[in-house]
Amino acid sequence: MATPRLFRLKAEVVARPQGEAAKILPFARIWVDTGVFHLDAPFDYAVPEELDDVIATGIRVQVPFGNREVEGIVIERCAESQTSGRIRHITKALSPHPVATSKSLTLIHEVAVRWASNTFDVIRLAIPPRVASVDKIFSATDSQENSDLQFDAPSSFVAFDPYENPAKQVVALIADGYKKGSVLLVAPDERDLDQICAFLESQHLRYLRLDSSLPRAQRYSNYLHALHTSHCIVLGARSAIFTPVAGLRTIIVYKESSHEHYEQRSPGFNVRDIAGLRRGLESLEIVYTGYVPSMELSLLIENKTLHFINHAHRLNVKSFSSEDGTLLPGRIFTEVRKALSRGPVLFLVPRKGYGNALLCAHCKNLAQCACGGRLIVGSKSSPPVCTVCSSVFYDWSCSWCNRQKPYIAGRGIERAAEEISRAFSGFPLILSYGDVIKPSVSNLPSLVLATPGAAPHCEGGYSAVALLEGINFFSHPDLRAQERARELFFETAAMIDAKGSVLVSIPDAHPVTAALTQWNPGVMIRRELEERREVGLPPFVHCILITAPIAESTQLANGLRKSIADARLPTSLKILGPTPVQKDQAKIMLYVDDNGLAQVSAFVHELQRRRSIAKKQLLSMRVDPYSF
Repeated sequence: MATPRLFRLKAEVVARPQGEAAKILPFARIWVDTGVFHLDAPFDYAVPEELDDVIATGIRVQVPFGNREVEGIVIERCAESQTSGRIRHITKALSPHPVATSKSLTLIHEVAVRWASNTFDVIRLAIPPRVASVDKIFSATDSQENSDLQFDAPSSFVAFDPYENPAKQVVALIADGYKKGSVLLVAPDERDLDQICAFLESQHLRYLRLDSSLPRAQRYSNYLHALHTSHCIVLGARSAIFTPVAGLRTIIVYKESSHEHYEQRSPGFNVRDIAGLRRGLESLEIVYTGYVPSMELSLLIENKTLHFINHAHRLNVKSFSSEDGTLLPGRIFTEVRKALSRGPVLFLVPRKGYGNALLCAHCKNLAQCACGGRLIVGSKSSPPVCTVCSSVFYDWSCSWCNRQKPYIAGRGIERAAEEISRAFSGFPLILSYGDVIKPSVSNLPSLVLATPGAAPHCEGGYSAVALLEGINFFSHPDLRAQERARELFFETAAMIDAKGSVLVSIPDAHPVTAALTQWNPGVMIRRELEERREVGLPPFVHCILITAPIAESTQLANGLRKSIADARLPTSLKILGPTPVQKDQAKIMLYVDDNGLAQVSAFVHELQRRRSIAKKQLLSMRVDPYSF
């Protein structure tokens, strides 16, 4: 006879009975981290009586959602609920300290609407993650949200002067703004923040830093202090633009045209536009800084809605045309030798690496792999390698004429270093690029080579700056190429000393030579604005870039065109594509004017919601991307 198995009791979990709700303002409206795109509206929850003193705007809470417990942020307390069904209670307050204000939550929601995103996606970027140990020890001082009193809040673009470190110049702007109230500065990256912090410390100005380089606990602690310290200086990277700084009066955007000010993750916002939104909500003074304004700000300057501050300077600029494609035009040698007698010379080259393209020396056919990738050369003695599949070609021969005479084109910084060191032997050679960026160099005579964004600082300035293969900086196949090259040329030219010279390897007729000499990019900017106006490109229109599976892209584009015919989208909307961009993806470009942007953003957001409801893959969307 078989032995009977032991009887087991079934365990059941009984929900905790919900207690009484608070007597006054018994409900809280909450942004909930649902994790579901189409469930992006605020939800109402009852406030338990025992949490009545804790639940307020900006408090992190835990709430039941479906069969899960999730995080939420309290928007407001209210007397009546807009929910018709059963109202569930808040489970607990996760932190006793508010992490947002009513205005910062309004800003977050406006950003979600403007960039056709889910509100909690923005919250995750705007508010640092909670650290329980910090909550336990943090003691908040009394502070008030910025008042609703309106005052004259101008917006301006301040162009940096040459000869002086831009970080030092922006610290002077911070000190000036600090006299009026709290200051928030947003910089592109950690390297810029380090330089600004060093100058602030030299001026004995205390600051709070908010960026991902900090330990998680320190960043969260600094965020809470910024929220509750009524007069402070706050520095951070792009997500810091949302920080609800107590007593805030001035926002400074450092190097506003930098691509680092564009968020890579959804919703893909940019700092410049969010600063403009904050100005409308909080009546703040916005100061954009850089060497050359972006196209968006240039249009505002042309329309007299943004004040342009640029001091007059005259630089010693000489252009040298290279007719035969040589790295160093013949006439530049004398100027470089003269500069080396006084101090270091900076050479800016367009590319890193050694040889970024390979040609046949006989027929000039471009060397390519069987997979379609171009071949590059890593060093003087290295064989060609495919950039796509990494195949190595030890015995390369031209696929057109079968000759084995390679010609290295697209010279990178390492090959340029060989040529420059041979031309000016006897001087130390310093390279700054890629993963070996030098923060600074001495003012002793030397040859300093750098790629864009990697030029080291020289105390006192360089005796000369040489911009080599200048036309290549303007030749990138994207919408921001001209803007980026202008900023780079002005930024690099500014690194000379007061007696230094700027040597540009570029055709004599190129307008950048005159712009650098007069220290005013106005002519170049106005010309490009006029060209963009004629063809209907940003900043005269807004762009929405949609990336979809190639199998759906044609149907999607046709549906958008039909929506124009059905008057669900404005007639000013232009639809380009679909255009294949990857193996199984295609892009669709939408162009719309200012008047139609809100309607189109709402439409594509609703499209995403319906795809989410249907459990389809969400489309990749970017509203006003950096470039395309």
